[in-house]
Amino acid sequence: MSEFAVRPDVRVFLEAMKAQPRPPMNDAVVAMIRQIPPGTMPSPDLPVGEIAHVRDLAMPGPGGEIPLRLYDARETRGPGPVVVFYHGGGFVVGSIDTHGSMAASLARGLDLPVVFVDYRLAPEHPWPAAPDDAEAAARWIAANGAALGREATSLVICGDSAGGELTLVTGLALRDAPAAVPVDLLFAIYPAADRGGGHASSERFSEGLGLDRADTRYFEQAYASDRSHWRGAPLKGDPAGLAPLLLVTAEFDPLRDEGRAFAAKAIGAGVDVLYREAKGMIHGFATYRAGIPSARVEFGALIGDARRMLER
Repeated sequence: MSEFAVRPDVRVFLEAMKAQPRPPMNDAVVAMIRQIPPGTMPSPDLPVGEIAHVRDLAMPGPGGEIPLRLYDARETRGPGPVVVFYHGGGFVVGSIDTHGSMAASLARGLDLPVVFVDYRLAPEHPWPAAPDDAEAAARWIAANGAALGREATSLVICGDSAGGELTLVTGLALRDAPAAVPVDLLFAIYPAADRGGGHASSERFSEGLGLDRADTRYFEQAYASDRSHWRGAPLKGDPAGLAPLLLVTAEFDPLRDEGRAFAAKAIGAGVDVLYREAKGMIHGFATYRAGIPSARVEFGALIGDARRMLER
């Protein structure tokens, strides 16, 4: 880590992680995580905070019911855009506990309802369970305003890391077979766009920067996706005709270069793209806002970018 010019508060955060290491991800660790009661795991993110409306519901999915949680800064709201949110966690972990604060922050910052999609996780449900659930949820939210209590006139699809990959994959799917309402914006935060693609950053930043090689290898093994297919690696797809895209990377992230590559390919295909790279930051910063104070400012800037793209 010392060779990289991470921000001072990022360095403090990484040193604290190093002082209290957790074992690398494996089946036993994941099984233990599954047993932790909801709401009891310490989080490096901010509390959810005040939010006017929170409601749990479920929708029929391809493998059974998909749990959803609605966050809205307004108790009631007329028809308008609805945000579909997919959490990160390598397609193996992640939940309302780890990402609820991020979803609530999006709801407040964008002044839009946000629907958190609790898609199926590997290794119990390997690929393509996650993209199947993600696409089904976007289509259901677009068409079921009465059940949701929020009538969608368009969708904003958003996610971080694995959820960023689902954002890109769902955007491609809805371009080819549109949902009941159009997609206004794809908001992909440090997405996995081409896992296993041999990008330089995946090796250079693979130790001591928050997302280590041992974990990514386990995630890939557990998820077991077809990397030759755009639903397993969206960089393999043709981005022409995608909705406007806000794609965010972090300077010291193993996934940085595949995010850069997807943004460049989309720009070359004529997509309206805003690319932002968070200087001095690491993978996961949007959910480390309690541990990394400057990540709060960075995340606020991303929300500002999204608002401007939606306004235009």
